[in-house]
Amino acid sequence: MRIDKFLWSIRFYKTRSIAADEIKKNRVSIGGSVVKSSKEVKEGDVIKIRKNQIDYKIKVIQIPKSRIGAKLVPLHIKDVTDKEQYELLKLRKMSQDYYRIKGEGRPTKKDRRDMDEYVENDIASDFTDWDDFFGENDETDGEED
Repeated sequence: MRIDKFLWSIRFYKTRSIAADEIKKNRVSIGGSVVKSSKEVKEGDVIKIRKNQIDYKIKVIQIPKSRIGAKLVPLHIKDVTDKEQYELLKLRKMSQDYYRIKGEGRPTKKDRRDMDEYVENDIASDFTDWDDFFGENDETDGEED
């Protein structure tokens, strides 16, 4: 099976074209050598993939006939990625969370939507009848004259 089709079928990439693009960018290698999309994958090959600034290593156990379900992926590959790589990924995610503390700086699009929803619900619950609201103020103004 071709390497691009294999990476797509084991759900490492969402589409086959994305897999082919990553291979063209030299982010995929087998046995230490960079490959082309047409490279045939065999059982026992160790594939090194650079994705999200992490070097993943997977060992081919079995080649699937076509795209498989997520639960069946462990039957076809074995993850032999170094633990250090996963620790780097965890550190990067933690550092991204530190970027902006909630409530600081300009609100995000989600924050703005949440605020708008809160304001709409708050106004709707407090003032259901606008005529009564404005009518009470008009009566008090008239009596003072």
